[in-house]
Amino acid sequence: MNLLRHSLVARITAYLLAITGMTVLSIGFTMMIAQNSQGDAAAINIAGSLRLNSAQLSEALGPLTQTQNGSQQNVSRLTDQLTAKLEGPALAVGYHYTHDEILQEQLAGLKALWHNTLIPLLDDAIHGSSNDVAQARVALNNLIHHIDQYVSTLESSTKSKMHLLGSLQLLFFLLIGVLLFIALYDIRHNLVTPLRQLRVLSREAGHGNFQYRSNFSSHDELGQLGRAFDQMAARLDTRYQALEARVSRKQAELKRHNRALQIIHNGSRTLYGGGNDLCASTAPILRELEDLLDIGPIVLSLRSEHDDTDMAILATHSSERPLYCRDLNCLACLEPQRGNAVARNAEAIVLPVAVGEEILGSLTVGYSAPINASKQQLLNTLTDNLATAIFLQKRIEEEQQLSLVNERTIIARELHDSLAQSLSYLKMQVTRLERIQEKQFSAEQQRGVTSDLREGLNSAYRQLRELLSTFRLSLDKPGLQPALQQTIKEFSQRLGFPVELTYRLPPHLLSASEEIHLLQITREALANTHKHAKAHWAHVSLVFDQATLHLAIEDDGIGLQDDQSPPMHYGLVIMRDRANNINADLHFNNRPEGGTGVYLCFTPLTERLIKEGNT
Repeated sequence: MNLLRHSLVARITAYLLAITGMTVLSIGFTMMIAQNSQGDAAAINIAGSLRLNSAQLSEALGPLTQTQNGSQQNVSRLTDQLTAKLEGPALAVGYHYTHDEILQEQLAGLKALWHNTLIPLLDDAIHGSSNDVAQARVALNNLIHHIDQYVSTLESSTKSKMHLLGSLQLLFFLLIGVLLFIALYDIRHNLVTPLRQLRVLSREAGHGNFQYRSNFSSHDELGQLGRAFDQMAARLDTRYQALEARVSRKQAELKRHNRALQIIHNGSRTLYGGGNDLCASTAPILRELEDLLDIGPIVLSLRSEHDDTDMAILATHSSERPLYCRDLNCLACLEPQRGNAVARNAEAIVLPVAVGEEILGSLTVGYSAPINASKQQLLNTLTDNLATAIFLQKRIEEEQQLSLVNERTIIARELHDSLAQSLSYLKMQVTRLERIQEKQFSAEQQRGVTSDLREGLNSAYRQLRELLSTFRLSLDKPGLQPALQQTIKEFSQRLGFPVELTYRLPPHLLSASEEIHLLQITREALANTHKHAKAHWAHVSLVFDQATLHLAIEDDGIGLQDDQSPPMHYGLVIMRDRANNINADLHFNNRPEGGTGVYLCFTPLTERLIKEGNT
């Protein structure tokens, strides 16, 4: 019973077995009743023929006399037929299958009446008088009456069997119908409906809805399967919610990560363009990252090049100015600590700020919650950007110092090559004048020395003005092209007509020394054009072609007497000296169209270094 209650398959199997059993029983009872009814028709037929034979025998006794041998033979024949039928196997088979006691008693009574009464009377009637014939006929009528009763009883028995067969068929039909109804109800209630619920559960689960439950209470297979589905849906719902929460956390973390990267990226422009003001450019970035990543305070320290010690230069939440602060007007470190800032006694990690193997400083980051891998990666990116900014700032400072030294060297060389030589010449002329005065030479000789002194002073003054103009041009706007454009503008005003300029040079080609020499040569040539050429047109061309720089200053003036400069023409001498300093070839030619042309060509130092590296 427990198995049937807890197993749907067992119940369905029991239903099938019960229906099959009832069907088999119905067929068995039908076969048994049919078998019991077998021989009834033959018995009824034989009984009917007995009645017919008895009537024939009674008719045969009518004309019977002692002399009528034919009638006697007919009576004897009919008597033998009736005896053979009465004792025949048809009635015996019918009795054997029917097992009806009334029929057996009636058949036994018929046989006893026939053998004990009728046969003697018939013998007497054959050899006796008419009175014996009458008695025999009365006995035959009595026999016919008993045969009629026997046939009626046999028919009633057959009808009873048929009625029993119909009743059994109806009973089994009703029982099978009841079983079928119970089976269908059970299957619908415990199989079809749960299967539909399981189908809905699977469909909802497929759509991501794990809240639906089957709520099966049965103990059969589908009940167990439904409860298993409910448990699975509950676990999936829990894991799905946990996964959604985890995805939400990851999305929030990714948003913070992207926001932090955006802050670092946007701040990198300030870092790389902040010059020496590292605190003012770094502090806002660090504070934004603190608010975003829930970390802090953050302290930035730089390493000393002398004793390898770290010196704090920036703290995001500092109540006092750092000891090594370089800008007393900067308030980046002195912002008061905010309410969401991490406590002072929080744990901290120290991240190196390094470029390659070179340690530039360290970044101390406070935290209250453990720093995960994502935050660690962001902090590493921050330290990399800080290291790059500090490294670039350090290199910029070194380049600025080197540029300052180079500019001072160029100025010193320019003063030595121009003004110092002129002053040395003037000193020699003063010594010569003193000696002339000591020897009391004539006034004319003294006037010659005085004239030389005046010319030397004018030349020195002119060189000083040119040097001041040159350095003012080169320092106001870096690069050769702006200085040349300013020079062209200046001499256009002085000459009274526009000076043409052709400039085709790639950027960063010339060194500072080469730029100064080219600018001075151009200014000296234009100054000569202004003083001596009486020109109405001038053109300056600076072109780089085939790894060679070509400079040409041309005018349409009166030109030179020859292609050689006069012995005391300081301008052309200085131009040659400057050309020699940059390994350039300088030529002075009269143009076929008229006027003078100053032509210079040389290979810049950058191109020479490239060629030497390739060789």
